[in-house]
Formats: sequence, structure tokens, C-alpha cells
Amino acid sequence: MDVDSHLAAVEQALIAVRRSQSRRALAELAVPAFDVLDVVETAERTGAQATVSSVALALHVDQPRASKLVTSAVDAGLVSRIADKADGRRVLLVRTPRGRATSAELHRARQSACAAAMADWSDEERVVFARLLTRFVGVFGGR
Repeated sequence: MDVDSHLAAVEQALIAVRRSQSRRALAELAVPAFDVLDVVETAERTGAQATVSSVALALHVDQPRASKLVTSAVDAGLVSRIADKADGRRVLLVRTPRGRATSAELHRARQSACAAAMADWSDEERVVFARLLTRFVGVFGGR
């Protein structure tokens, strides 16, 4: 396989992943409020502060769309808005207890779907795939 063939294969794999997410494997987990929940969880895990602006940046949407997404997560009881103690004009986003439980459920479901897809892979294949996919997404997602 030449370089162009490899690139075409990766492109087709990405298309297949996107389609499978919207139609089958992870469709029930593809709820916009869950996207917000993931952003807020990442901020909490890394010591950052989640805001509507950080949601907009992470999800590659404009501010009004991010605000609507945050409102849906708040309405679902997954996230709450709190005033920033350092700057009362600023609103921070935090996961509620229900949001933390939902995050844990989402991780279990996503990891279960991945485990099923890789059930016949060797441990070495899983390790290599995880390393390379993480590296790829780190570069690809930053563009």
C-alpha cells in the first residue's frame, strides 16, 4: 500500500466511525448534553475551569450554540452553573452528582463498545492501537 492508499484508508475509516456513531454503535450515547458533560469533566480532571466559552472552543461551535448546549445539559440535571468566586461576572460549569454518575455510565458504555469491537485483538494490538489513535487524535483534533 502506498502513502496515498494509507491516507485514503484512514479517511474511509474516519467516515465509517462517524457514520457508525450516528447510526449504531454509539448513537444512544451521542446526545449533545453529553458532549457538554465531557468538556466539563475534562476541565475538572485537568484543573481548568469550564465556561460556555470553553465549551464553544472544545466543541467547535459558536457562542450562541454553546450556550444552547449548556442550557440543555443544565436542564437535564447534568451540569450546574455557579458564579466564579474570583470574578462574579463569570459563570463556571460543574458536573452535578447526576452528571458525575452519567459520566461514569458513559465511560462504561463507550469502553464496552470498544472492547466488543476489539474482542479478538491481542493485548499488544490494543496497546499499539490506543497509542497511535491517541497520537493521531492529538494532532488531528488540534487543527
